[in-house]
Amino acid sequence: MGPESNVAPDRPQAARAAAKRAAPGIGCRNALICAAVTGLALVPGVAGARAPGVRALGAARSKVSLGRELRGLVRMPDGPAGAIVVVQRGGQRRVYSAGVRALGTRQPVRVFDRMRLASTAKAFSGAVALSLVSAHKLSLDDTIAKLLPRLPAAWGKVTLREALNHTSGLPDFSAAPAFLKYLTAHLHASPSPRFLLSFIAQDPLEFRPGSRYHYSNTDNFIVAMMAEAVTHRTYTRLLASEVYRPLGLRHTTLPRGAAMPAPYLHGYQIDPPRQPEDVSTLISAAYAWASGGLVSTPAELNTFIRGYAGAHLFSRAVQDQQLRFVAGNSEPIGPGVNGAGLGIFRYRTRCGTIYGHTGNTSGYTQFTAATRDGRRSVTASVSEQITNKSTGARLAAFRRLRQIETDAVCVALAR
Repeated sequence: MGPESNVAPDRPQAARAAAKRAAPGIGCRNALICAAVTGLALVPGVAGARAPGVRALGAARSKVSLGRELRGLVRMPDGPAGAIVVVQRGGQRRVYSAGVRALGTRQPVRVFDRMRLASTAKAFSGAVALSLVSAHKLSLDDTIAKLLPRLPAAWGKVTLREALNHTSGLPDFSAAPAFLKYLTAHLHASPSPRFLLSFIAQDPLEFRPGSRYHYSNTDNFIVAMMAEAVTHRTYTRLLASEVYRPLGLRHTTLPRGAAMPAPYLHGYQIDPPRQPEDVSTLISAAYAWASGGLVSTPAELNTFIRGYAGAHLFSRAVQDQQLRFVAGNSEPIGPGVNGAGLGIFRYRTRCGTIYGHTGNTSGYTQFTAATRDGRRSVTASVSEQITNKSTGARLAAFRRLRQIETDAVCVALAR
């Protein structure tokens, strides 16, 4: 099968090397090692700013200082250039930020800057699917054989439910050597989802569906393709009708290419002894599609998770199905003890339980979560790909980020 794409001219060798280390970002397991790096230039800290139109949270809600913690993170040798945390309790929202939007500038990170959502975009495909389940257009027991009969017969018994909670056994197309070879040769191509799945079309299931958990980027491609099959509408249009419009999202998009709309938070790849490389527009979003291709803002990601975790897009009966958990971590691992539901993860922290998703891609790491009623929420975004699978100093940066996420959850849930 040939690619359905428009191939851009080759990028410099440094960009190709970065792509080999960071596949489309649909989770750090793709980052051909998420290697430890050193030498990120220090950037000036920027005090947390109050978002316009919302009331600030009282400082007495917690002994932690999220602004100070973020400034410490960006000043680490392997810390990100910029970081931002949004905490909301009911109608009260507080924004904390540190660092800069782009190296070489003094522009602070702002709540309306665009950024790549990485695997938090998987929650959006969950939102589309569960909305259709709630409307009785799709069933959690629908199978690949029923809705997508052109896909390999060996995958036929996999259900929507199993794709949503990563118990499908589907092989991960983004880990296939042939996929990685194609990606590094065509960084700005716009391949179709079916073309990307063709890299694993001859592969059997990795285990019997439903028997165990294994995070796979293929799963959310299947979720979105099932939604398209029953509605005869594109996934882009379904996002608009089932998610964007109901929640009032105006700056969230699913691009086909690599461009980012301004203003945006620039994402960086560290590769000593080279200077940090801006990888914001390195790879076409088409490679990640329903598993990580979305672009949004900290403000709108926060709005989304409040509506999604709060079941504003589907019935409480469907939410009850969504919140049946199996053992499994999001990637990168979220705060506390993780459990995998349908398009959502449970994070049991020392301060209480919250529901959401994490993600990381070339240049970005994300965490977003809310309470079951959607009234209290946290979103944390940084402009570097750091993960629990990093090593050395970069692993230390991830551990500090995870502590910040936990502390932000405690601020959100404080009585």
